[in-house]
Amino acid sequence: MSFTDSPPRTRPTAPGLPPLPPNPDREARRQALLQNVGLRPGTLSINADSLKPRLFLMSYDEKSFTEAEYTDRYDELLAFLREHPDLKHWVDVRGYDDLPLMERIMQDFGLHPLQMEDVLGDYQRAKVEVFDDNRLFLVSRMTDFTAELTVHDDQLSLFTGPNYVLSFQDDYDDCLEVLRNRIRANFSQLRRRSVSYLAYALTDVVLDHYYPTMAAIGDYIEELETCIFAEKSQKRLLARILRVKKDVVRFRRLVYPERDKMSEILRLPDEIVPEEIKVYYRDAYDHAIQALDLAESYRDNISSLADLFLSDQSNRMNEVMKVLTIISSIFIPLSFVVGLYGMNFQHEDAHGHVLPLNMPELYSPVGYPVLLCVLLLIVCIQLYYFWRKGWLNND
Repeated sequence: MSFTDSPPRTRPTAPGLPPLPPNPDREARRQALLQNVGLRPGTLSINADSLKPRLFLMSYDEKSFTEAEYTDRYDELLAFLREHPDLKHWVDVRGYDDLPLMERIMQDFGLHPLQMEDVLGDYQRAKVEVFDDNRLFLVSRMTDFTAELTVHDDQLSLFTGPNYVLSFQDDYDDCLEVLRNRIRANFSQLRRRSVSYLAYALTDVVLDHYYPTMAAIGDYIEELETCIFAEKSQKRLLARILRVKKDVVRFRRLVYPERDKMSEILRLPDEIVPEEIKVYYRDAYDHAIQALDLAESYRDNISSLADLFLSDQSNRMNEVMKVLTIISSIFIPLSFVVGLYGMNFQHEDAHGHVLPLNMPELYSPVGYPVLLCVLLLIVCIQLYYFWRKGWLNND
């Protein structure tokens, strides 16, 4: 049996316990990683869940603008690019599930197989690389806080050329529509600037979209904090706290490389990134720093929130234990008294002689009412003592 054909593994468990069932998502990720083990570097492969590619082209200059979808018409798109070298183009590829098409794009645009492998792998940390003719290869992570209250991220890969920007993403929906609207507007400075500025603008939109994601996470953290102090704490609240903590840590791992990428771009020579474009990248670098600070702050907040939840649960348990202790303390002397009078000592011996020391009060006509009054008096004295000590207060 080969390694890749091995059966799904289960996590080890303690002796005597049944094995945990395999996780389908984890097993699918493991099999996807095993597919590339031992392959030659630069070998292209498509993930099983990739979407069918759709091709979009936006061509513009200061006075003109055209936009069209070229899905299943790649040759027409390529011909349009060659016929209009004076225009600036944004070639937007959404979806990877067509390996021959991806190989054609790689050859026609002069992309390195290792870079194309990074694109199709669809999970690369944010980075920048310089390749032939001072062109750039940029990777960014687009994020969103989904309706399922989790952080979702997609890869955006950019290649710059002399008069074009080529972008790849494995999803039809993204956060770049605001940038497309800016290009469609004839008063946008995007139409007047070079494609290097378009590459910056794409990166900056991704960074700017971190803030709504962090704002949604912040609102969710506040909601969790409110739930902690509610009179009825919600079930599985700790699980929700730990899940959002994991998302915050994951978001922080996404932002760190973005900051390093911006720093590396600012160190590139001016012939690769002109100084007038670096001014904007410095602003993007500040955005990355601010997003990272927010991620650090939220990570600390969610850690404090987990401690607060555990402390609140401990306080609630202490309150319960206090009530139970008070009840037990009240009944301990009462149990002693009633147990004392339940010892069944005989009033007379076997010969009929009276034993005067064997609980004579049992034969008193007012013995039972007196005993009840004694028990009530003991309870009142204890409650007064507890009240004086402050043990009956909720403050």
